Order: sequence, then C-alpha cells, then structure tokens
Amino acid sequence: MEGRPHDERELVLRAQRGDPRAYEELVAPHQEIAFRVAYVITRNAADAEDAVQDALVKAWRALGRFRAGEPLRPWLLKIAANEARNRRRSAGRREQLALRTASFSGEAAPSPEDATLDADERARLLAALELLPDDARQVLACRYLLQLSEEETAAALDIARGTVKSRSARALDRLKEAYGPRA
Repeated sequence: MEGRPHDERELVLRAQRGDPRAYEELVAPHQEIAFRVAYVITRNAADAEDAVQDALVKAWRALGRFRAGEPLRPWLLKIAANEARNRRRSAGRREQLALRTASFSGEAAPSPEDATLDADERARLLAALELLPDDARQVLACRYLLQLSEEETAAALDIARGTVKSRSARALDRLKEAYGPRA
C-alpha cells in the first residue's frame, strides 16, 4: 500500500541491497537523538552535527554487517557516539556544558526541566553537572536529559548495561553532593 510506513526490517533489507531511499527512511527517525548523544559527548553543536553526518556515512558503509532483526537505534547511536568521541579527542576541546534541551526539542512548550526549575536553579544544577567527571556527566545526560533507555545509553557510551546502572547511581550521589541543599 502506497504511503504507509515501512517496517524497519524491510527497510534494512532494502538498504542492504543498496537502496539509498530506504536508508534515508530508516535513519531519519534517529537523527535527532543521534545529534543529542553526539552533543553530550562533544559539547559543541557543530562538532555534533559533523559527527552525526560521519556516523551516517559509516553506518551506510557498514550496513551489510548489521543484522536485520536487531534494533537499529542502539547500533546507530553507538556509531554516532564513537564519531563524537573521536572528534572530541582530536579537537582536545573542553568547552562548558550548555545543554539547552528546550532549544533542541523543537516544541513550543517549555521542556519538563524548564517548567520545573526556575532559571537560577537550572543554572545551579547545570553548574553542578559540569563539575562531574565526563563519564558521570555523560551517563546522566543520556539517561535523564536525553531520556535514553539503559540499553541505548550503554550503546551510545560503549559500556555495559550494568555499568550504566552503577555509574548512574554514583553520578546521582555526586550530583546531590555538588548541587547541595536547595535555597
């Protein structure tokens, strides 16, 4: 039937046979979250965009090795995260974290974080998040700011699912200490 969305498995099989339109349709729903994951790692929008573009090219080239029955999103996020890490390592940048989830969401309504926290508290929380080590900051950003599942966070950060759980727990404890009591 014309106009109905294609099944992911069908799109993977068509893309593996060299259909670029099937590949575009396959990856389109995952590009925004891939950008967000790359942004969490690179901490720079331009680098994140470049990392996602490079990741999509690499994923296209590696699609023949992808198993059609597996979920595409964790696999694609892992490639995007690896590209972002490569960019960050090669650039050697240490820019301040500026996660502005509302600007990425494309929604007219404020994000849940913006609705819950006033500007001062939000700035305080982001400053406390910035004080955390990279691995702790990245796992919290993926899990709670980007709302990735444990599986997706594990794939994006190239760590075991159990490591996501333990790092999240330790990072939340550190964040509570760094954030301190509310005013």
